[in-house]
Amino acid sequence: MKAPLYEYRNRKKKLRLRITMLVLVTLIPTFLTGFIVGKSYASDEKNNKHDVIEKEKPSISQDTEQTDVEEESLEHSGSEASNSAKKDSTEEEEKTEKPAEADTEEVSLGKVVYLTFDDGPSVLTDQFLDVLQEQGVKATFFMQGTNLKKEHLQESVKRATIEGHYIGGHSMTHEFNTLYKDFRFVPEMNETLALIHEITGESPNLVRPPYGSAPGLKGEQIRNQIVEAGIKVWDWTIDSNDWKLKDNPALIVENIKSGTNSDKEVVLMHEKAQTLAALPGIIEFYKEQGYTFVVYDEDNHFYLNFQNDSRM
Repeated sequence: MKAPLYEYRNRKKKLRLRITMLVLVTLIPTFLTGFIVGKSYASDEKNNKHDVIEKEKPSISQDTEQTDVEEESLEHSGSEASNSAKKDSTEEEEKTEKPAEADTEEVSLGKVVYLTFDDGPSVLTDQFLDVLQEQGVKATFFMQGTNLKKEHLQESVKRATIEGHYIGGHSMTHEFNTLYKDFRFVPEMNETLALIHEITGESPNLVRPPYGSAPGLKGEQIRNQIVEAGIKVWDWTIDSNDWKLKDNPALIVENIKSGTNSDKEVVLMHEKAQTLAALPGIIEFYKEQGYTFVVYDEDNHFYLNFQNDSRM
């Protein structure tokens, strides 16, 4: 006897349910295992990444510190270069702004002395030249026109030039009133300088005013004439007073010693017998004091006049 149709259908449903349950029972453990394993793997990956980051952090910090050091080094180098440039610029400004010393040969020679002799040429000129030659000293002579015209003295003038001494002018007449009150200073000096050129072939422009520029050249008018003529004027720093110390050369030397107090001295002397006798002692004194003897150089002129006129 066959079972009823509804029973057959119930049995079929139960069978399907059992199969479904069996499948679920079989798949659920597998799914759970995969889920747990996957979660564990993800956690491990996360931990690994964290470790990698932690390991990389010191390297990044180290690189940052290295970069900072390099930047600081560059800044320091730049600062040094800037300071160096500023220093060079400052030194250059100081060189530019600092008043320049007279551009003369004696600047590099230390203490210097100019020996100068007035009123030549004379019968003693050759003897003065002999002493200077023996001592290896050059000097500056200021010669007078009336003496320059004497032919028997002109060889001495030529010799002085050949041996390296400087010949400047000292007027024609040596007369105070004529030179300064009658304004004959420039014409007389021009005539004297022309005579020197005629004898030696040189063209000097330095002169010494008879009796000095004070008070003779006090007036601006006469000084303007001198400047316009292109004439330079020299007085002195030491007056030996030799002209009034006949037969007393020792006192001439003492006068010069007591008057020497600067690193640059211009000594006034004359072509006198007592001065000739004193000359070796004068030269010895300056050598002992460490002075260098120099001769006037037109290319390196420095002004030296009692009127303090820098144009002359």
